[in-house]
Amino acid sequence: MKGKSKLSSIASPVFTKPFSALLFDMDGTILNSIAAAERIWGDWARRQGLDVEAFLPTMHGVRGIDTIRHLALPGIDPEMEAAEIERAEIDDVEGIVQIADAAAFLNSLPPQSWAIVTSAPILLAKRRLEAAGLPVPQTMVTAEDVSIGKPDPECYLLGARKLGVDIKDCLVFEDAPAGIKAGEAAGADLMVVTTTHQHPVSTPHATIADYSHIAAKVGDDGKIEIVKS
Repeated sequence: MKGKSKLSSIASPVFTKPFSALLFDMDGTILNSIAAAERIWGDWARRQGLDVEAFLPTMHGVRGIDTIRHLALPGIDPEMEAAEIERAEIDDVEGIVQIADAAAFLNSLPPQSWAIVTSAPILLAKRRLEAAGLPVPQTMVTAEDVSIGKPDPECYLLGARKLGVDIKDCLVFEDAPAGIKAGEAAGADLMVVTTTHQHPVSTPHATIADYSHIAAKVGDDGKIEIVKS
């Protein structure tokens, strides 16, 4: 197994059970795209006459079209605006980097046992993964695949179905409040990634700053145990 050297004989499990599959949010969870996203959305917000500082925290972790619809701005076509923002985000990937050791962690997993579940559209997701040097998984759930975005649990339920496992046997990696609520509503266990948080996080879930001190131990049955390394 790739990454097996990270494990030691005294590695301790983080959870009381192993998992059939791991489901990862993308932005803020396996890569940091805050600088690029806030450049594009900040410019858009200024053009709309919004309070940029107040607006930017509201656009993380949810689909762009849902962010725009929620504002209910007069004379604005949410689909057209979201498409324009997506094109700008695809063009601007400067400063996008992986969360520490995310690539090594993902590459250590069985390809059929993990998926990315993101609010980003598919083309943007692939562009950011490439920019961050992260693997593109066999299974992805993106903005186009769901009728309702996070915090609705549809995306994580779909991710589990695509992998052929029960959501209750999945571990969701998330960073944003909307995504955490989606994972909770779906019925999954959660790991909250805190590296991009500007303030301390209060959560009942397990937390990691990055992937440098955990590893995946895959059993003979294919189940994945998360251990401290």
